[in-house]
Amino acid sequence: MQCKSCDSDNLGEFKGELAIHFPGLKNLDTPVVWVFPNLVICLNCGVAQFVVPEDELQLLTKGDAATG
Repeated sequence: MQCKSCDSDNLGEFKGELAIHFPGLKNLDTPVVWVFPNLVICLNCGVAQFVVPEDELQLLTKGDAATG
């Protein structure tokens, strides 16, 4: 596997913890959507990629983090 940005093969796999916030002032009180993906990070240029799990993706699509 190679980095899609710089073509380096110097990649590392890590566990991630992300809090995804909805944009805009109207969403200041909207709860964040927590995601705990596996990250692939290029150790050459820093580009990271991950997949948002289906349940969290549905929360983001609906725009409602409720109890996510």
